[in-house]
Amino acid sequence: MLQGIARVAGPNLYEACGMLPDDRSDLGRLRPAKCHSNKDASMRRRFIQAISVGGYGRFAILCCVLLGAGVAQGQAFPVKPVRVIVPFSAGSAIDVNARVIGQKLAEIWGQQVIVDNRVGANSIIGVEAAVRSAPDGYTLIMANDAALAMNPSLYPKLPYDVVKDFAPIALVGFNTLLLVTHPSIPVDSMSALIKYARERDLNYGSGGTGSAQHLPMEMFMSLADVKLTHVPYKGVIPAVNDVIAGQIPLMFAGTPGVLPHVRAGRLRALAIASARRSAVVPDIPTVAEAGVPGFHYAAWVGYLAPAGTALPIVQKLNADIVQAMNASEVRDKLGAVGFDIQTNSADEFGRMIASEIGRLGKIVRDAGIKASP
Repeated sequence: MLQGIARVAGPNLYEACGMLPDDRSDLGRLRPAKCHSNKDASMRRRFIQAISVGGYGRFAILCCVLLGAGVAQGQAFPVKPVRVIVPFSAGSAIDVNARVIGQKLAEIWGQQVIVDNRVGANSIIGVEAAVRSAPDGYTLIMANDAALAMNPSLYPKLPYDVVKDFAPIALVGFNTLLLVTHPSIPVDSMSALIKYARERDLNYGSGGTGSAQHLPMEMFMSLADVKLTHVPYKGVIPAVNDVIAGQIPLMFAGTPGVLPHVRAGRLRALAIASARRSAVVPDIPTVAEAGVPGFHYAAWVGYLAPAGTALPIVQKLNADIVQAMNASEVRDKLGAVGFDIQTNSADEFGRMIASEIGRLGKIVRDAGIKASP
């Protein structure tokens, strides 16, 4: 067991604990290490006490404390590649965010940042994979409001608890969404769309029930007094592709993923879902401006780590992510696709998530949204 923890914590763990392994090392084959200071002696006493009194469980906790203390004392972190799980398709808005930010973090850390797209079950597969990862700072998740705050209301038997099973790291901002249609649909404004939708049956696509594309359309239908039929897809990219192909007429989708198609004429953008116009597409009105007063929606995005990640590691990750978000090249790249950068502390992000679970859960219940079978 000690060897397994040492592989994660680093080669100095044995010495920090005041013990050294022999060549066949295991917990039962440890020999005392020389104590070089009163601090070393104190750490050794704590190690021995943890083993003799608390057993393996207390020993594991002590090792986490020692690992966090090493980071706090200025030891390098990270010392190997960092994996960022993205529970959405490659090419989605969050995937774009993760790759742009990851490139800057790799520069800051001098370590590779690997984006791992774990798609499926309305993001549950990716979120569960993150929860089950070692709480050592080397596996993070970038997720949004749909994955973290809406799913708890859609799926009462999730294999994790978002509040208890994660250590929030930082909010990084908001993905704006565009309401887009296929160019063959004979509407060029929100008022024309509302009139058109009231006269016939229309479908709309999303990345899945309870997704960041589904909820704003439910809000739109309620405020505009129209009825559209929801067609949930297994991911946002297939849904966008079907709008481009004319298989479904419209949807809300993240600006980073659809703006190139709008500029190429493959999609028509009628409005932006945020409370104010975007500097990237200043000619596109907000949904509220275009005829649906009171409407605004933006999908927040942030980083989390598995619960139990040492506080000094969380604090360093937060500081480095905020540094990356303030870099001019990151602001330029993400700003160019309509991403609204905002950051906060780990504690603030944790409180935000808890609040959003309540707020978005109420919207889900009031709209009668049910998980797809």
